[in-house]
Amino acid sequence: MNSKAQSWPPVPTEPVVAHPKAPLPGTELPMHYAECFGCGADLEGGLHMRSTVGEGHTVRARFTVTEAHQGAPGLAHGGLLACAFDEALGSLVGNLLRRPAVTGRLETDFRRPVPVGSTLFITARLDGLAGRKIYVSADGHLDAEDGPVALQARALFVMVGFEHFTTHGHPQAMAKLVEARREKPERDWDINP
Repeated sequence: MNSKAQSWPPVPTEPVVAHPKAPLPGTELPMHYAECFGCGADLEGGLHMRSTVGEGHTVRARFTVTEAHQGAPGLAHGGLLACAFDEALGSLVGNLLRRPAVTGRLETDFRRPVPVGSTLFITARLDGLAGRKIYVSADGHLDAEDGPVALQARALFVMVGFEHFTTHGHPQAMAKLVEARREKPERDWDINP
């Protein structure tokens, strides 16, 4: 992030403690909802992202840019890159804290172009907790975990109750999610992921 930018997190925070049932480092994370644009496996034009829990309150995600993700000819669309970061950061929050949360703010710094056919390796981290506010950040490396930094992001997620989704979500989509949870009872937590 820009050294002249506001410090991160911008407020005093408590250290983040992962939920006792959070997946262990090395665990590959399943998609949280089949129709999710970020991680849904069969969604045409989706990001098809895959994530793994890393060490020290991190999640590592991968996003391969296809022709369907173009903005300028041959380059990833900036909005889709921001979406990939939102997905990685949401996966981090949902899997490690195991609490429903929504994105309150997302800042993305574009450092270099991301060509079609390249893979973005995103490392997302929990930075601090202040009441219901969860501060997170991520770096996106081009074509390798130690490749050049192409993007950086930081975000504020806000913990919400499950009623946030039942009140604002589409009833048919919620019914599909409930049915999917019945089919896979080992998933003992709720929305996002």
